Amino acid sequence: MNVDKKIINFMGARKIALAFSALLLIISIGAMAVNGLKFGLDFTGGSLVEVHYQQDANSKQIRTELEAAGFNNVVVQSFGSSKDILIRLQEAHDPELGNKILKVLKANSDQQIELRRAEFVGSVVGEELREQGGLGMLLALFMIMVYVTFRFQLKFSVGAVIALAHDVIIVLGFFAVLRLEFDLTVLAAILAVIGYSLNDTIVVSDRIRENFRKLRSETPLEVMNISLTQTLSRTIVTSLTTLIVLVILAVFGG
Repeated sequence: MNVDKKIINFMGARKIALAFSALLLIISIGAMAVNGLKFGLDFTGGSLVEVHYQQDANSKQIRTELEAAGFNNVVVQSFGSSKDILIRLQEAHDPELGNKILKVLKANSDQQIELRRAEFVGSVVGEELREQGGLGMLLALFMIMVYVTFRFQLKFSVGAVIALAHDVIIVLGFFAVLRLEFDLTVLAAILAVIGYSLNDTIVVSDRIRENFRKLRSETPLEVMNISLTQTLSRTIVTSLTTLIVLVILAVFGG
């Protein structure tokens, strides 16, 4: 075996990894069955109000003020800058909702506040978005399976789709367990998870296929250990660069 660095015995821990993954899948599927997903306004319908402050605004304080005024299930977030605030709430269609919210905000602030827009998303539109989002995800998984089948072999494509489904189900389960809001932004994030998972799967699968041709004397488990060890540094670097971006967005993105 011609290798320059120590080979990590990944496959030796495969039973533990499978048991851990199975446990996470059971918890995730159970949480989705019991709790379901907490769909956001993009999928359920509701109202959206955008306001502009003269100076930086405090999202948490705005949420507290609106809840104290009787507005329930309010989602407040910065929009573009810390002066632009987007307010989402599950209120019935009310042409005066924007003005009512503006009145509450002005009563609790010395700043000049401008109402930029007030929109209502109907439940029918939200249901269509939910169906289209689900179909889009299923179509993406199917096309991935077709691509990997042509690029490698059918057994690799089945493994890739199972790995993708595993990652997606665990992410959905995380949202179901913590009752976090699921909206179009989260759907886009799940598609990003699919992209990263697929990218890593293709790199590893390509190395496994290549090593099966080169290392004829090795057992299948040894070939997979060698392949995973050779691609480990790339996987770590990709994950770290993504994590750095996520931390920056979490800290400075509002």
